[in-house]
Amino acid sequence: MSAASRAVQRTDRTRSRAAVLTGAAVAAALLLSACGSGGKSGGSGDTGFVTGSDGIATVGKGSRAQAPELSGRTIDGKQLDVADYKGKIVVLNVWGSWCGPCRLEAKNFVKVSEDLKDQGVQFVGINTRDTSTTPAIAFEKAHGVEYPSLYDPTGKLMLRFKKGTLNPQTIPSTLVLDRDGKVASRSLSALSEDNLRKMLKPILAEK
Repeated sequence: MSAASRAVQRTDRTRSRAAVLTGAAVAAALLLSACGSGGKSGGSGDTGFVTGSDGIATVGKGSRAQAPELSGRTIDGKQLDVADYKGKIVVLNVWGSWCGPCRLEAKNFVKVSEDLKDQGVQFVGINTRDTSTTPAIAFEKAHGVEYPSLYDPTGKLMLRFKKGTLNPQTIPSTLVLDRDGKVASRSLSALSEDNLRKMLKPILAEK
């Protein structure tokens, strides 16, 4: 083997190791955030949002960041693009069938979604870390969840949110998008029915 060929092989091996390490780092970061009871606000400097004593972070209407593109296949095999709900308030709930706090809050999301669907509020789940859709579908049937959930087993959709904004960092996480598709509030822990309604109340009042 020539010296040039050996050099090319060494370069390829280096790149492969770097790719593996990068993937492992992303997976480790997501694993550490799994099923957390809370989290940091994320980013540094002037983030423009305030976190209340209830753990709900909010940002004023003029300072909100646009949500990233969130589209793909749902757990029941349909195509969904959250941007199609622009003009409605969208509640994004990041969950996994394996997550205990997700099971605890599920009934609250079902109830509030039913109560507010005629007021222009659309709930959308983001199912993550389930290696197949089978347990996710079983979860939804068990808890009576009828709104759609995007299937995001590797957490790619979560990583589309910019650091320093109201990005999802734990499982469960809940974000509320205003009628313009901008992130208005966030919770990094399981939500009671009262706190979920509290998140939505000021955004419902906006014109």
